[in-house]
Amino acid sequence: MEQIRRCEWAGPDQIYIDYHDNEWGHPLHDDNRLFEMLILEGMQAGLAWITVLKKREAFRAAFDNFDPQKVALYDNAKVEALMSDAGIIRHRGKINAAIGNAKAFLEIQKEYGGFDQFIWAYVGGAPIINTPHSMTELPASTSLSDQISRDLKKRGFKFVGSTIIYAFMQAVGMVDDHMAWCPWHSNNRK
Repeated sequence: MEQIRRCEWAGPDQIYIDYHDNEWGHPLHDDNRLFEMLILEGMQAGLAWITVLKKREAFRAAFDNFDPQKVALYDNAKVEALMSDAGIIRHRGKINAAIGNAKAFLEIQKEYGGFDQFIWAYVGGAPIINTPHSMTELPASTSLSDQISRDLKKRGFKFVGSTIIYAFMQAVGMVDDHMAWCPWHSNNRK
């Protein structure tokens, strides 16, 4: 059986491999999926990404499949229900941030016709293609993620620090940080 060389972070876990091969770094333009990734990246703060991936289906069930219109309406009773859901990350600040972020997300949709139009404008509608050769070449944040973070915070978003936003940019394909030799790098995809 042929061994495929992937970005080092993908590791041996199938959940990581599937995420690496099918999602990470692929341009994403669906507003609900963008909302999901923004919330999940915030939920990951201080934790390993695999923790979030393993809880992703439970998050989808608990957060109405990340429908921002539904999440924006969550009340204290829903917050308490989420806090008792062992399938998700039970962090009151992150849960409350998700609700507030849903409201801010809806405002951006109204203003720009979609979150996709808003967020992808930062990169001119096309991914930034980097060509790293090792994980040490990947930044935790950039001046662009700093700017997006500041702009989102001004709009009322929480858990959107520059490092979280850079991870979001990588996840949704605004930035292609697959290793230059990785078969899933933009320059290598067939």
